[in-house]
Amino acid sequence: MSDIPILRPLLDVGAESFNPTFIIPLFSQRPRYSMFSFFKPKPLLKELLPTHYIDIHSHILPGIDDGAKTLEHTAALLSRLQLIGFSKCIATPHTLPEIWENTAEGIMHTFQQTQTDLDKTHRHMLHHAASEYMINEAFLIRLLSEPLLTLKDNYVLIEMSYLNPPLALREIIFEIQLKGYQPLLAHPERYLFYHQDTKMYETLKKMDVQFQLNLLSSVGYYGPEVAKVADFLLKENMIDFVGSDVHHMRHAAAFDHKMILKSERQLRTAMEKNVFFG
Repeated sequence: MSDIPILRPLLDVGAESFNPTFIIPLFSQRPRYSMFSFFKPKPLLKELLPTHYIDIHSHILPGIDDGAKTLEHTAALLSRLQLIGFSKCIATPHTLPEIWENTAEGIMHTFQQTQTDLDKTHRHMLHHAASEYMINEAFLIRLLSEPLLTLKDNYVLIEMSYLNPPLALREIIFEIQLKGYQPLLAHPERYLFYHQDTKMYETLKKMDVQFQLNLLSSVGYYGPEVAKVADFLLKENMIDFVGSDVHHMRHAAAFDHKMILKSERQLRTAMEKNVFFG
């Protein structure tokens, strides 16, 4: 007799009437799902972009910083970004004394000249020009003496040195706000000096500093530690907007890589918020 209950009715028959092929299907059925089918594959970064995605951080104006070098480079980048799924781009060249001595007038002149020289399709994609301001003592002088270029309304894109934050960080943020601007900190996940002091992110948020995540952080482009902090900031709902920070074709190519973060839902939400800058 079988010790398996389901087989007893099949085996408790006379030898002359027993047909062993009758029970073969019980053992030959393949499981419908494997253990691996429960793990959803990570999407490519470009697959996460919402319709009509507006990029608010790029270095695509020609010959003005460490981004696109020529008009041809600008056009090629815009073509690639359009294929990826970008709708419009805001150019944000660096303003960094002694390295990239850009001025508001110089940036807008380059933007307008580039708009004139581009064809109609590329001209439509190049939506607006602002700047990515390095905040330091020299920035304070500029802030107090001339208007800043903004992404929209009073939103100004700022960055810090990757080596250390400015000593007068709180004072600079206060002065920015006192002038009526909304500070938007570029790529907070890339400042290594905050990786062991994540409470500082909370401090900045309490000071009403908004955060712009670099999209390439989500595919590990800047290394696993930066990706880990990007995931943390998304999980804690600290990210307000996103940007490509695209400088060249290698950055554009990274949109074909798979996202490695866990916080996919929060990343999608941050991407969708960029519609504000349309």
